[in-house]
Amino acid sequence: MTEVQRPSFERPGLVREGVYQHLRRAVLDGEFTPGERLPEVELGERLGVSRTPIREAMLRLTQDGLLVAEANRGMRIRTISAREAQDTYAVREELDGLAAALAAAQHADTDAQALRAALEALNAAPGDDYREQTRLDLAFHRCITQAAHNATLADLARDLEQRVALIKHQTRIYNAHPDTEEQHAAILQAVLARDAQAAREAARTHVRTFAHLVLHDLGEKK
Repeated sequence: MTEVQRPSFERPGLVREGVYQHLRRAVLDGEFTPGERLPEVELGERLGVSRTPIREAMLRLTQDGLLVAEANRGMRIRTISAREAQDTYAVREELDGLAAALAAAQHADTDAQALRAALEALNAAPGDDYREQTRLDLAFHRCITQAAHNATLADLARDLEQRVALIKHQTRIYNAHPDTEEQHAAILQAVLARDAQAAREAARTHVRTFAHLVLHDLGEKK
């Protein structure tokens, strides 16, 4: 009997993974803005690595939907159309509502502490530091998803968060909107009170508020 040829095991490349995670975080944190090109050579020099792990990381980020490749022009940060933003926020309204409802029902004491800390950090962010506001806003919403203790939801939310991050950095709709702090407080209060219905509605209302602002902004930029 012919022996089946099995693929050889390749030891994970720590440098490769580190470069990917670093660039992914830089994109999501707004270090690079949508539409901006990524300079392969400069990135390699900055990180002290060869061009190979940079190229591999960029390929993975393209597969993640964060970068786009253009013939003879390299890679750039993906921009989001008004239609895609509309679709994104329609899904986010449902997922955030579900996450808040599940968090209200499932959260542990450690989750409650993490949620309070995340919101406190967000509220303390400088009003003129858009990147820090965005980072902490996404972290607060990620905390809610984590408190839901649902692995499938967490996977879906991770992919959605990438799109939301791109939209936020593209439109620069500040998280310090007059309604933001009150809406975040309403979500947290309902979650901690274990009121799943109120938590769901508070989260959905919050998403709708920003969907309206984002779509208005993208509409004006057409």
